[in-house]
Amino acid sequence: MVTTTSVTMKSKPYAHHHYHHHHNRQNSNGVGGYASESSNSGSNSPSPPLSPRRHASVSHYRRRLHTKTKSFSRRDGLGVCFLFRLNFRYLVLLSLLYVSGLIMCVGPFSWLLGFPPVPGSVYRSHEIFEKLWDDIRFDNSSAIDLSSVWKYKRLKMQKPCQNSTVGQNFGVEKESRSPSGYLIVEANGGLNQQRSAICNAVAVAGLLNAILVIPRLELNNVWKDPSEFGDIYDEDHFISSFDGYVKVVRELPDLLMEKYEYNISNIPNIRVQAWAPANYYIGEVYPVLKEQGVIRIAPFANRLAMNVPPHIQLLRCMANYRALRFSSPISTLAEKLVKRMIEKSSKTSGKFVSIHLRFEEDMVAFSCCLYDGGKAEIVEMDSFREKWWKGKFKRKDRVIIPGFNRINGKCPLTPLEVGMMLRGMGFDNHTSIYLASGKIYQAERHLASLLKMFPLLYTKESLATPDELAPFEDYSSRLAALDYTVCLFSEVFVTTQGGNFPHFLMGHRRFLFDGHAKTINPDKRKLVLLLQNMNISWMSFKDEMEIMLSENDRKGIMVPRVRKINRKTSIYTFPLPECRCLQQ
Repeated sequence: MVTTTSVTMKSKPYAHHHYHHHHNRQNSNGVGGYASESSNSGSNSPSPPLSPRRHASVSHYRRRLHTKTKSFSRRDGLGVCFLFRLNFRYLVLLSLLYVSGLIMCVGPFSWLLGFPPVPGSVYRSHEIFEKLWDDIRFDNSSAIDLSSVWKYKRLKMQKPCQNSTVGQNFGVEKESRSPSGYLIVEANGGLNQQRSAICNAVAVAGLLNAILVIPRLELNNVWKDPSEFGDIYDEDHFISSFDGYVKVVRELPDLLMEKYEYNISNIPNIRVQAWAPANYYIGEVYPVLKEQGVIRIAPFANRLAMNVPPHIQLLRCMANYRALRFSSPISTLAEKLVKRMIEKSSKTSGKFVSIHLRFEEDMVAFSCCLYDGGKAEIVEMDSFREKWWKGKFKRKDRVIIPGFNRINGKCPLTPLEVGMMLRGMGFDNHTSIYLASGKIYQAERHLASLLKMFPLLYTKESLATPDELAPFEDYSSRLAALDYTVCLFSEVFVTTQGGNFPHFLMGHRRFLFDGHAKTINPDKRKLVLLLQNMNISWMSFKDEMEIMLSENDRKGIMVPRVRKINRKTSIYTFPLPECRCLQQ
């Protein structure tokens, strides 16, 4: 039997919170809006004391003046209101004209009106490459030394971690030291979105003084990976890592399972808003956990705020950097791939560059960007969008402007663009490159130019034997775990499109490399302008790329200001200062 319970809300942002049945699940992206509340403006405060009586003539004069002032104010108010409405109409009209102008200049109709394309709005990188290829090919004279890519250094300042969070005041009753119940979460999304959910689950368990059941991995419609926790992570290591901090078990006791007819879906499910603060869990979730003995939170992506007490933040750090170790089959092959990449990089002292390339079919289609495939590409991408997202991109309220997307840095970089950027930064054709990617869109055509610039190009498919990769095929998360490990130990990591994968890697590399991310995160708004300028020289392009590399080096050591509990950035991307005590 399915249990459904209502909870009366106390905190304003969650005024419409309640339990939902398993079959009534929220969308996995699940960023629910806050409820708005109206409040009465009445006041029960006492009136001020009466003023002493004044001369009658003065009082009469002031009353007349007050009446005239009110009359003028009313007329002035009407005038201001009229002017505001008039100005507002002009603002709306100007906004519409601006948007229309953008559509005409960067949209599909610009050529009909004879407008020149807005700088950066058209993909011409392939033409620039052909024009500059001779200069690129013979430019190995000022090759960058991978050992000295990063000029900025950060000294570690270690401090000891707390031995245990047992005895900490988590906000629950101080006298209650026995666990308050069992917590079950369902982690949704791809490999690193699930990783975020797992880390947050440990933190919530610590906050509620709950026993955490090994998180369940939800089968995602996009990733379609049926892997369970133990297929990706080392369960024994995960459980033992939290001794003295949070109790973790593989499954619920038999008595509780019997109570819910051995069906996890029958356990009460609490629908938690995205980025819920710690006091919400203490005030609203904890009482239900104490009453029921077990609760389930699904979905669980981004269900805990980044601002949490320090001892709860420490649990996130422990989960991400100490407890989550890939399972033996994954870590064994991943170590072999890293070792083989180091061997292939003998010309650069065993150091190599890794690139997370997001130029797969689905990514190109979703971005709605145009490249150099002409009408055939447009037809093909329209077909993909209809196949994967049905009518989502054909809604009347959706305006697709490929040029506008490109100007704003929303288009995935092509292999050619990544290659030109790296050669411009000074990485020569002896540099070994590891390509972390899914199936590249029209791979043979798009990878040809990258291979010209970097012939020492490798992937997990080229480094591993077919027999070694066979157990991982059709398991996207396990394949992503292999890429993650190789990228983690590269000297330079290049991210091209954002997402959970590069954000976790940037943070993990900051944690490993003395606080430096060692990451190239291109300024794509600047890059598209340079790659549409047909008059640009190779030396001018190189100057701009060297500035971009230097800027990435500077940003690599950035640490957000964290005063008490005011963190706004992701602790998974910026693990310091809270995770510093865990650094080896």
